[in-house]
Amino acid sequence: MSYGTCFPLWRAGAPDWDAYVRAPFLGGLADGSLPRRAFLTYLSQDYLFLIHFARAWSLAVTKAGSLPEMRACSATVHALLETETRLHVELCGRAGITEGDLAATLEAPQNLAYTRYVLEAGYSGDFLDLLAALAPCVLGYGEIGARLLSEPHDPAYAEWIETYGGADYQALCHDTAALIDGAVASRLGPQAPALPRWRQLQDRFSTATRLEAAFWTLAG
Repeated sequence: MSYGTCFPLWRAGAPDWDAYVRAPFLGGLADGSLPRRAFLTYLSQDYLFLIHFARAWSLAVTKAGSLPEMRACSATVHALLETETRLHVELCGRAGITEGDLAATLEAPQNLAYTRYVLEAGYSGDFLDLLAALAPCVLGYGEIGARLLSEPHDPAYAEWIETYGGADYQALCHDTAALIDGAVASRLGPQAPALPRWRQLQDRFSTATRLEAAFWTLAG
């Protein structure tokens, strides 16, 4: 799956990309062998992650340099708070886990490490630093969802797969990629990959990818 121009280049330079998008956890989702308890543990942690992620995208609104960039970041905040968190609440609710229970979940170390890294990238860096740290989650889930949806998959976790592989989320991925491409082009120009700054952004993306890969392990 390819989104935009910058993402494929950053993806190719991230050593942990396959460990992230082809984790054993995802194989269990696809064939239905993932224990329900592990899935619910993941959803509970990811619910907290999405809240922090929405804060990071809200920070991107303030870091943005134009109204179109602000609108694009705001649209992602809306998708996180109104679509993804709702999916988690509904799936957990069927197992008797309330939204209050989700909010009271103790954050796992993997969750703390990843979310705080992304927020730190935004606080200490600029708009590009923040986008590079945010990109692996948004675009990686798009790649995962599209692949799993296109392959035979067990109905046990079909709702999750259909959410991230579906048209709405895929459109968000393409919009995010366009946002990144436009932000890089306007700030670094057409020779961006040849600049030292590109290496810094690649490092941001790679670190976030490594932390994303580790996130799957929190479900045991």
